[in-house]
Amino acid sequence: MENSAALLVIVDSANVVGSVPDGWWRDRRGAAERLRDRLAEHGLPGRTDPAEIVLVVEGAARDVESVPGVRVESAPGSGDDHMVGLVAGAGGRPVLVVTADRELRRRVTTLGATVAGPRTVRP
Repeated sequence: MENSAALLVIVDSANVVGSVPDGWWRDRRGAAERLRDRLAEHGLPGRTDPAEIVLVVEGAARDVESVPGVRVESAPGSGDDHMVGLVAGAGGRPVLVVTADRELRRRVTTLGATVAGPRTVRP
């Protein structure tokens, strides 16, 4: 969904996946794919308004592909820098960044985004 009026939800895949010690480190790509699939199926829990979901991946999860309902962006370098760039390029539309990373939270709120923790998208 590429709707400029819809909330842009940017999900820090590494941070969200790493928030639960469920063995994700043995298969980082698989963990990112499971998160992507959960987001595609359920969207953003508790929200019914339109949202464009972008899952930012990096490192071993870099080859995860987009699916209907979730656009996957592979960070060419720092995932945090990529997410900050997405927020900066949002053109004034509302943006929610899902991460627990304090420095990333500071950087994106300075640009006008709101933030939420990993539990926002975890079951």
